[in-house]
Amino acid sequence: MLKLEARPQPSKAMSLASPLIALAITVLVGIALFMLLGKDPVRGLQMFFVEPAKNAYALSELSVKAVPLVLIALGLAVCFRSNIWNIGAEGQFVLGAMAGGWVAMQADAHTGRWIVLAILLAGVLGGMLWAAIVALLRDRFNANEILVSLMLVYVADMLLGYAVYGPWKDPQGYNFPQSISFLAVTKIPRLFDGSLRINIGAPIALLAVGACWLFLFRTYRGFQLQVGGLAPAAARYAGFSSRTALWTALLLSGGAAGLAGALEVAGPLGQLTPYVPAGYGFAAIIVAFVGRLHPVGIVFSAVLMSMFYIGGELAQSRLGLPKAITGVFQGLLLFALLACDTLIHYSLRWAPAQPRPVAPAAAHTTTVKEA
Repeated sequence: MLKLEARPQPSKAMSLASPLIALAITVLVGIALFMLLGKDPVRGLQMFFVEPAKNAYALSELSVKAVPLVLIALGLAVCFRSNIWNIGAEGQFVLGAMAGGWVAMQADAHTGRWIVLAILLAGVLGGMLWAAIVALLRDRFNANEILVSLMLVYVADMLLGYAVYGPWKDPQGYNFPQSISFLAVTKIPRLFDGSLRINIGAPIALLAVGACWLFLFRTYRGFQLQVGGLAPAAARYAGFSSRTALWTALLLSGGAAGLAGALEVAGPLGQLTPYVPAGYGFAAIIVAFVGRLHPVGIVFSAVLMSMFYIGGELAQSRLGLPKAITGVFQGLLLFALLACDTLIHYSLRWAPAQPRPVAPAAAHTTTVKEA
């Protein structure tokens, strides 16, 4: 029988191999799922792993999905490495989109292209403001940041709904819950002319990857955050401030999510609608862990998760599969990763089954009754 034995040291090889094994398990389970649904598994896998990257247009669409995932996951990686569990990046994404959208709505015929920078800055500040609520409640009242950040997602959704159904509603929008369409001058510039939608968000995300790597692994403040996450007692002994780490990690995470929201609303969307929350904030949690909380790994895992998004849409339209297929693949990848991560600290060993000990026969006593 197979038995788990604790390793003397965590395995670096398994730490790198675990995401690959998890992906292989996800593919195998996906094949079985397609067969159970009566679909061609080869065709199904093609929708997820070939079609999203088969030409320049597909790659540009892949980048549109990957950019917000990369930015949000980078901020979450900083939080998680600091042992701060920010689960509400979706709400910070929405607030960044609202802040950036408000600035975009102030544009008129005389506005210059400088407003794009103002939109992005407003998105960062909006996300940081929403994350600051979490930091304040944790700092002053020791509130659980998991619950607070998660509940604030629903508050952000309701604020967005109030805005697009109320004061920000387009008066000429035929009563649809949406803001005015943003002027062309506010749109995020594209890198190429034509039908390719890849925009400056892609180089911004790559710059953010480099900045995050430098911050985490080449700065004293990043070292403080990681020590506080790995060994809180050692961090206190060294004089590192847990309060500073809390605020730094949450503000960076909120700013990154807010930037992603501003890029989304002033880029592909072009207006505010109730459908701004696209689940990027929750999917980025999976991206961060599949990427091993490392900036470079996050890029590859974000591309993979984007393929799941696009593949799910293609499978829905071409194969008649339900929309939930995207979430199924994301969940499969996460649970497979959690299972495979066990092998980082434990190894599988074959142990022969031990025979069960035979219980001694109970002594039978006979009672003789005297006549």
